[in-house]
Amino acid sequence: MCVGQKIKKYINDNGISQTHISNKTMIPLPKLNLALNGNRKLTFEEYELICGVLNVNTDKFLEPKIPEEQQSG
Repeated sequence: MCVGQKIKKYINDNGISQTHISNKTMIPLPKLNLALNGNRKLTFEEYELICGVLNVNTDKFLEPKIPEEQQSG
């Protein structure tokens, strides 16, 4: 599940509308909707704004990624 989808689940579970997030962050609703449905990547600035509106730490929806090792030769 991508970050946008995790945010969408969180706001749905907490009764928060995408319109509310859009109004508070000034991210246009169609652009926000694409990101929350996994069809567009959020910028880090947008992510910070959304976390601010939701009053959660920026690590709330992130998981560490370990790069795949490249095989030599």
